[in-house]
Amino acid sequence: MTVQRAGSKSATNTGQRLLVAEAAVAGALVLALFVRELPSLRRELRIWRMAGGLRAGNRYP
Repeated sequence: MTVQRAGSKSATNTGQRLLVAEAAVAGALVLALFVRELPSLRRELRIWRMAGGLRAGNRYP
């Protein structure tokens, strides 16, 4: 087993790969949460539009 120095190129590549992998996992989790909540968001949007949307003003507290 070889020891990598902090300034070596292979250590930098390994760190970048780790960051890309973490970003991919985080993105997949966000996408899964959005897909799961999409029906609820559509329902809330429909209720908001029936209540008047932006034109409702202060009618509904």
